[in-house]
Amino acid sequence: MLRSSVAFAAFAFAQTPLSVLGFDEPGAEETVVPFLDAQPKGKMLYWQDLASWITPNDQLYSVSHYGTPEVDPSRWQLEISGLVKKPKTLSLADIKARKRKTVTATLECSGNSSNPGFMGAIGNIRWTGTPLAPLLTDSHPLDRAIEVVFFGADEKVEKIRDKDYLQNFARSLSLRDAIKRDDILLAYEMNGQPLETGHGAPLRLIVPGWFGITWVKWLARIELLDRRYMSKYMAREYVTIRGEERDGKTVWRETSVGPMDVKSVVARVARRKDGAVRIGGAAWTDGTPLERVELKIDDGDWTPVQLDRKQRARYSWTFWSFDWKSPAPGEHTLVSRAIDGEGRVQPSADDPEIKLKRTYWEANQQWVRKIKI
Repeated sequence: MLRSSVAFAAFAFAQTPLSVLGFDEPGAEETVVPFLDAQPKGKMLYWQDLASWITPNDQLYSVSHYGTPEVDPSRWQLEISGLVKKPKTLSLADIKARKRKTVTATLECSGNSSNPGFMGAIGNIRWTGTPLAPLLTDSHPLDRAIEVVFFGADEKVEKIRDKDYLQNFARSLSLRDAIKRDDILLAYEMNGQPLETGHGAPLRLIVPGWFGITWVKWLARIELLDRRYMSKYMAREYVTIRGEERDGKTVWRETSVGPMDVKSVVARVARRKDGAVRIGGAAWTDGTPLERVELKIDDGDWTPVQLDRKQRARYSWTFWSFDWKSPAPGEHTLVSRAIDGEGRVQPSADDPEIKLKRTYWEANQQWVRKIKI
């Protein structure tokens, strides 16, 4: 009861009005200024309506590649096999009986912001489950095991080299990454409620700091291998192609989508009673500390914004705000950029680095927003 009460209190605080977090809510003293650029479509986060640090379950996007499988929680089991000395088969009750841990982490699709209608595939959620690392350690991996593969219950026939093969959706992590962290979870709750079917019930993988494609839903099997796993969604899809200039020519490299990029967005603009305009937004990283966020209005200089220090977690987004004291009437462009503690800067669409890249399934360039005052 005590644990549940603490969790509920933390969740309730996260759901409190933005005024508690240092950001005013729309009300009698301010008017929301609508964006003129295209807005998201479908079930995802609508930035202009962002109202709490924790995203309500019904506002969280959901993406699946093989549809939603029918899984009976009472009959469901998780298999841990492959290169282990002690294979395991666990029921949901077995999983819930293990050490319980809650991690607040931002979930983002790697294609988020790849087009105007798909720029709200993100949310900040309190995930509860059991840490993965002790389960792997208890299974005693063999010395030659290097890869951990996570298989979902969702499946589809894929054509590989002109032949049809029934495939389960799967992604992998290196064994080193899977064991060294205590915040990678096998989750069965989101925001204090049982995990929903569309979000992977009864169990899903949570990898804070990595793009959502890694967070395998409807988890059914964990297998340890002695070689890299090269499925469709590791080796052929969700692959990023980047170019690097070396001695006058471009050297290209392909990598599987993994850790999140440093990123930010102008989320909401409101006209205040005194005539000033409050610009608010969010920024996030792969867990590397967020150093600062800067805002550019029209063709002006990059200006630091105020970061919210009241609600922050390593793998969660950070809210920010800026008060524009004397905005001129007319149309304006707003763009933000985030910089992390390692000096990585969110690039602009015309940045020379971006021009060298041919990026697929991963979009982290600055988002230009348009308003009229």
